[in-house]
Amino acid sequence: MGAERDGSAGRGPGTVARRAIRTTLAACGGFYLFLYGLDEPVAATYALFGVVSMAALSHIPGTGRQRAAVMVRTTPAVWLLVAAGTYLAVRTWAAVAGMLLIGFVLAFVAAAGPRAAGASPGLQLLYIMPSFPPYAPDTLGQRLLGVTVGLALLVLAELFVLPEPRGPTYRRLAAEAGTVAVRCAAELNRPPYALSAASVAAVHAAGESLRPLRVDEADRPAGPGLRDRALAHTGLTARTLLGRLLHLPPPPPGKAPLPPGAELLDSVGRAVAESAALLSGAGGGNEEALHLRRLREEAGDRAEHERQGLTAARGRRRAALLEVADAAVAYTTAAELAVRGRRARIPGGVDAIRFWYAGRGAPLLWWHRLVAHAGPRSVYFQNAVRIALALGAARTIAGVESLPHGFWAMLAVLSLTRTTAAQTKATVRQALAGTLLGALLAAGVLALVGGRTTVYAVVLPVVMVVAFRVGPVRGVGWAQGMFTLVVSFVFAQLAPVTWRLAEVRIMDVIIGSMVGVVFGLLAWPRGAQAELHRAVAELLEREAEAVERTTAAVVAGAAGITPDDRALQRALALAESAYAQRQGEPRAPAAGAPDWQAAVMTGHHVLWGSRRLLARSGPVLDPAHRDRLGGRTAELVAEMYAAARRAVAEPAISAPAGGAAAPGGPAAADGVRAGAVAADGTGAGDAARAVDGAGPGPCPDTPESVAPSRYFGALAWLESLTVDVDRVLAPCRTAPDKRK
Repeated sequence: MGAERDGSAGRGPGTVARRAIRTTLAACGGFYLFLYGLDEPVAATYALFGVVSMAALSHIPGTGRQRAAVMVRTTPAVWLLVAAGTYLAVRTWAAVAGMLLIGFVLAFVAAAGPRAAGASPGLQLLYIMPSFPPYAPDTLGQRLLGVTVGLALLVLAELFVLPEPRGPTYRRLAAEAGTVAVRCAAELNRPPYALSAASVAAVHAAGESLRPLRVDEADRPAGPGLRDRALAHTGLTARTLLGRLLHLPPPPPGKAPLPPGAELLDSVGRAVAESAALLSGAGGGNEEALHLRRLREEAGDRAEHERQGLTAARGRRRAALLEVADAAVAYTTAAELAVRGRRARIPGGVDAIRFWYAGRGAPLLWWHRLVAHAGPRSVYFQNAVRIALALGAARTIAGVESLPHGFWAMLAVLSLTRTTAAQTKATVRQALAGTLLGALLAAGVLALVGGRTTVYAVVLPVVMVVAFRVGPVRGVGWAQGMFTLVVSFVFAQLAPVTWRLAEVRIMDVIIGSMVGVVFGLLAWPRGAQAELHRAVAELLEREAEAVERTTAAVVAGAAGITPDDRALQRALALAESAYAQRQGEPRAPAAGAPDWQAAVMTGHHVLWGSRRLLARSGPVLDPAHRDRLGGRTAELVAEMYAAARRAVAEPAISAPAGGAAAPGGPAAADGVRAGAVAADGTGAGDAARAVDGAGPGPCPDTPESVAPSRYFGALAWLESLTVDVDRVLAPCRTAPDKRK
């Protein structure tokens, strides 16, 4: 049993053993109460399987208290699902139609984050159970009573039986990253105006700690709500701030920083310290954050309206300082929203584009998240279609063929279907072997014990603990084998059975497994791998287009505008979701594949930098600086298109044995344009050296050259993006190019 997840925290033997004990206590407690205490077999069945659904089939992440909170919130949905399944069981076609619709919806809500995804399989089973004959709406009260008592016992067990300590929260990690940034800002504001080796190491460590995959699933800010969005934004702005501080250029040799710059950096330190205290629960003010925002606006206004240009040394440092201040303002705003939600104390209308979700209600934010993934390019949509079709097919077979205990076939579909066909086939092989061995053992026990239910009642808790302890640790084969024993001993207490019950169990698991394999092969068999290549390729193309538009506006001296970057935002959302799912799938040999996370981070940097540059006006650039900026833009855009071409072509190089190359997506269809830009396959290293100034440029900057502030801001942005794209393509340079 157990849903498919990545290897996050909370899956160790000790944690699994505690969960197994809690699950067994709740399941057996409700089962025995209704069956032997109240003589209510229907309520007993639903009490037991309600617990098994939410505790064993589901994988709700987090500590017992966190899981209990999720279960309490989903209880109304459980009642609705049990009622719907009960009334739709009147006809096979009605049950199948309900399965297609409800199966899709419950699978699709995984887009709302790990907690919703973790509860989804259990909720599916709670609809499946009552949707099978007999059609008995008069038993709905008993069913609801049983499942409610079972869930209540499970919540109590999660809260009070063998509680687990909670690890560091994402808020705490974001606060610690802010503390590191404060220390760095202080170092950079005093001689020698550079970071020490210890601070550089601390920056890297703090940035790594904020990667979502290094945080337990329950504490990842992945939900669609305001606070989750803001907390995720806080982590991203903290990483951006640390990166900007790490690469802040020093003042010209022999000269002290200008007072406005020193004051701005000092304000950054004080504002970030205030927000870090807010995140950690040790403070509540926002005066320093407001002061920093005013200084940042004043510095931007001075840069926009100054008549005389700056020398290259001063201009580069001031542009970098403005980026540091901008990242710090974003950090303080996101932290305020993450802690206070809709009661956040931020100026009205400020950062309305970047923090568009501020003040929005939960239904609207949920709708925004789901609509963003409502299409075949989303891996969440693909998974929902796959599981809904498989469940509908299994329910059709079970109804048409009148399978005894047909919901076991549905259970096999739920627990064995994976996001890739290769994963599903491997899982099915193990599951069938485990089920066969478990069925043979169960048949022997049933034949020997016969109808002595006391024996089954005594043995069931022991078998349950072993099943729920061994399965998650030893794999799906052990899980299916032990669960076969569990269901055999449960049904032996509900009605007289023979050894042929084990035979039925094998038949149902085989049918469910085959359905899962078929739909795994028919519906997006490569899971997130092919979609990740297409999504990242499209993201890189949208990034290149945004860079071209932004620098063209800077060159032309365009007035401040609000960019239309919805296409870039959608491409970024799809790439992020595909990358997240790919982390939980087996790795195919992919020597030379791009750095996917670097590509996603580049998308955020393009989005923020473009908005920042286009928000203010500036003078028309003279021909020399226009050519300089245009040349760097052309080089960067060429590398982005080259990276997109490499990303979309990669599945043909590194597909698993027997797998077909992924069909070309939008980026493949645009390959002519990408090829025209970088048809010679120039490596990223050459372009990076040219953009970094190692090679000749149209108008090399010297310390004495003078230009407007907006020019230096655009130049700093392009140089940081060049580093990003170089990081994207770095793995490609370590492997030979196998393209035809």
